[in-house]
Amino acid sequence: MRDRQDRADLGTIEALSPTSEPDTLYGDRLREECGVFGIFGHPDAAALTALGLHALQHRGQEAAGITSFDGVRFHSERHMGHVGDNFNNKAVIERLPGNCALGHVRYSTTGGTILRNVQPLFADLDTGGFAVGHNGNLTNALTLRKALVQAGAIYQSTSDTEVILHLMARSQKRRVVERLIEALRQIQGAYALACLTNGMLIGARDPVGIRPLVLGRVGDAYVLTSETCALDIVGAEFIREIDNGEIVTITEKGIESHRPFPIRQARPCIFEYIYFSRPDSIVGGRNVYDIRKCMGRELAREAPANADVVIPIPDSGVPAAIGFSQESGLPFELGIIRNHYVGRTFIEPEQRIRQLGVKLKHSANASALRGKRIVLLDDSIVRGTTSKKLVQMMFEAGATEVHFRVSSPPITHPDFYGIDTPSARELLAANMTVEEMRQFIGATSLAFLSVDGIYRAAIGEARDPRNPQFTDHCFTGDYPTGLTDQDGHAFEDQLSFLAEAR
Repeated sequence: MRDRQDRADLGTIEALSPTSEPDTLYGDRLREECGVFGIFGHPDAAALTALGLHALQHRGQEAAGITSFDGVRFHSERHMGHVGDNFNNKAVIERLPGNCALGHVRYSTTGGTILRNVQPLFADLDTGGFAVGHNGNLTNALTLRKALVQAGAIYQSTSDTEVILHLMARSQKRRVVERLIEALRQIQGAYALACLTNGMLIGARDPVGIRPLVLGRVGDAYVLTSETCALDIVGAEFIREIDNGEIVTITEKGIESHRPFPIRQARPCIFEYIYFSRPDSIVGGRNVYDIRKCMGRELAREAPANADVVIPIPDSGVPAAIGFSQESGLPFELGIIRNHYVGRTFIEPEQRIRQLGVKLKHSANASALRGKRIVLLDDSIVRGTTSKKLVQMMFEAGATEVHFRVSSPPITHPDFYGIDTPSARELLAANMTVEEMRQFIGATSLAFLSVDGIYRAAIGEARDPRNPQFTDHCFTGDYPTGLTDQDGHAFEDQLSFLAEAR
C-alpha cells in the first residue's frame, strides 16, 4: 500500500545516486509496508487484534489502526506510531466494542505518513459499512485513480488502497463479495486484503499470491492475518494459507471459498524468506528461520572465504550467518552489537548527527574482531551506504580483512508490489559491477548468493526460468503482473471502461 502521490503532496521526493547519503538508519534498508490482522466471532476481538498487530510490528512501524463492529456500528481508532504506544490501555480497547475487528500496521515509503492514509480505510457503501486493510501495492492504481476522478470520484486519501473502495461503490452487484470480486478484476499488482463488513470478515489474495495471508482459529473465532507469528501470539491454531487468487468469506455460518480468477502458478514474494517475515513464521509450509540458515549454507558453498570468523549484521543477517558458519566450519561471533532503541526522530536534526547514524544503531565488538579476517554477512545490499560504513567500522575495530557476503542475489530491479525499494538509478547493483560495488563499500572481497542458490535454499532445486516458483523480479527483472502505472499505458482504456460501467 504505497503512497506515491502522497510523497508528491508532501514534497519529499528525493533523487539519490548510489553515492549520496540517505538517512543512515532507514534509507539503506528494504521496507515492507504493512501487515493485516482480522478476527471474527470473539468477545475480545479488539484486544486480540492489538496483540496480533504487536506480532506484526516488524511489517510496519509508522502507523497502526483497528476497526471493530459491534453488530450495529463500526468503531475505529487510527494512530501514528507503534502499536504499543497507541493500543496499550483498557480505555482504547473499550472504544472498540464488538466480536469482530480488523487491524493494520503500516509503513509509508520515502517521506512522512499522514493520518488520512492510516488503515483500515472505511467507507459507507449502499450495502453497508466496509473496512479494508491492504498489504501490497497496486500497479495500475494511479491510472485507475485518474479515470475515477475524471468520472466524478472524490478521494479522501492518497493511498492506492482507496481505489478498491471506489470501484466497489460503482458496482451494481447486489452482494458485497460480488462487488469486491468485480473491483479486484480491474486491478493489477499485489494484494493481501482483510476486509470487515456488517457481519462478515473477508480475505483476498492476488492471482499469483505475491503477498501472504493465512487463516487460523482461536476457540470458535476465525483469524485472517499476514503471518503465522500473529496466530501464535493470540493462541490461535493455524488452519491453512489463503491460496493465490482465492477470496474467503467468514460469517456466523462458517467459511466459504471463492475462486473467481483463472488458475495460475503461485509466485509468492521471495523476500518474505530473505527479509520480511519474522524468523519464527511459517511461509508456504516452510520455516523462515530454517530457510535463512539454508541460504547461508548455500552461500558458504558458492562463495567461501579464507577467514577466521563469521560476523552477522544484526538482526536480519543472523540466521544466514549461522548457516554459513555451520557449512564453512568457521566460528560464529557477535562482532556487531545492535541498539534496538534508536528512534527515527533522534537523527533528523542535523547532517553531522545523521552521519553518525550507523554508530547509533550498530556498535563494533572489538574483542571479536581485532586481528581477525572476518566474513561479514548481511541479507541484502540496497544503496550500499550502510554496508560501506559497517565495513569501515570493522576495519577501525581491528579486523585485518573484511569479506562481505550477501545471502541474496544483487538487487538490480525496483519493486512495484509493496516493497520500498528505490528506483533503479538508486540501486547499487543496477549501476555497478560486483567489483565496483566491492570498491565502493571498501571490502576485501564481495560475493552474493546466486538466484539458483536462493531457490535451492527455499525449495531444494534451481529456478525453472519457464515456470519460476517465486516473485523474484528484484533479481531477475521478471515481473509477474502488468505494470500499467509504470508503463504509462491504458488510461484511455480505463476511462472508457468506467464510463461504460456507469
